Amino acid sequence: MKLNKILAATAVASFTSITAAPALATELRMLSSWASNQAYNEHIAIPFMKKVSELSDGETSITMAGPDVVPAFQQLEPVQAGLFDILFTAPAYHIGSASVALGIEGTEPDPELRRSSGIIDTMDEFYNGLGLKAIFVAPAGSKAFNFMLKDPVEDAPSLEGRKIRGTQLYNPAIEGLGGSPVVMPMTDVYSALQTGVVDGAGTTLVGMLEQKWYEVADYISRPTFGTVDLFAYMNLDTWESLSEEEQNVIMKAALEIEKETVARFDKLAAEEEAELLKRGVQITQMPEEDAARLDKLIADGAWETARSLGHDEVIDKMYKQAKEAGILQ
Repeated sequence: MKLNKILAATAVASFTSITAAPALATELRMLSSWASNQAYNEHIAIPFMKKVSELSDGETSITMAGPDVVPAFQQLEPVQAGLFDILFTAPAYHIGSASVALGIEGTEPDPELRRSSGIIDTMDEFYNGLGLKAIFVAPAGSKAFNFMLKDPVEDAPSLEGRKIRGTQLYNPAIEGLGGSPVVMPMTDVYSALQTGVVDGAGTTLVGMLEQKWYEVADYISRPTFGTVDLFAYMNLDTWESLSEEEQNVIMKAALEIEKETVARFDKLAAEEEAELLKRGVQITQMPEEDAARLDKLIADGAWETARSLGHDEVIDKMYKQAKEAGILQ
């Protein structure tokens, strides 16, 4: 009788293991604001995707689509609507509807201090109201920008009388240094430099080789200045549908990415500068009186743009948190 009970129990256990439905893997769809071969994807988005897969033993995976599917400036709404689960982007692409995040670009690119200051949590609460969950804020290096110029800097103000291709990111520095911002698509900058429509262009430190502007502009300005961050947001309903274990995996991967990107992009920027110098580009140094205020010009512009939709209470709280943590630029 005892043997029969053991056999019966074994049979039930075997049947249960065969017929039980396997756990379903979670597949998330990410929309990126950049083409697949762009540096932000290669060094932030794709490593994040790999980390999520590895930390979940393959149970959670992410696929990525780019601006060829949805243009960069139109990507917020499809993620809010749940057509995609994650948005990998920069806040400058969504100033019309979600400018609050730009305030973070007025702070030092220190992920740990940003987290401990509470500024990321405050931003996240705001985006929750837009149906989004803030996943990571990854700084692309300790400094982000310079100008490519047709002629060297001579006296202060460094850009006086020059027409400089800008964006809302660069325009405060261009104007503060005496230049006139010119708005045009990235694809038009090469010919504008070549024909003299503009005298220079603001640009990130990584990507100048790709654009080939060095062929028509012989100088890069120093010092470098400002910060740029890459953000990942998840559709809030998708986030809340995940198990606690899945949420923990995603946030662990996100925090690891935040801590890695400054050193990674500083290395890329140094390599790119070295290659530009090999190709004949020269460094032009700004006078000290201009160099000393570049970061503040960019940071103040970021905070001003962040306020552009009137969310003063949120911005005031973020500003106060950054000031108390000592991370205002």
